[in-house]
Amino acid sequence: MPVPKKKHTRSAVGQRRSHHALKQVKLAKCPKCSKPILPHTACLACGNYNNRQVIDIEAKKAKKAKKDKKKQQQAQQK
Repeated sequence: MPVPKKKHTRSAVGQRRSHHALKQVKLAKCPKCSKPILPHTACLACGNYNNRQVIDIEAKKAKKAKKDKKKQQQAQQK
């Protein structure tokens, strides 16, 4: 098993670790609904990206409601 030949100084260790800090997430504002979103991603509130509708939010909500209803019915049968 390898063993270090020399001690790493506190300065060298600190300089190496200087880039390990967490960086704050930069949020952009959706141009349609003004909700905060990650840059270069579709808005999950209104479904727009680059001034185009790319996600059908109503269909997504309906699908989720249907799935939840089915799950509740299965839980009641048990």
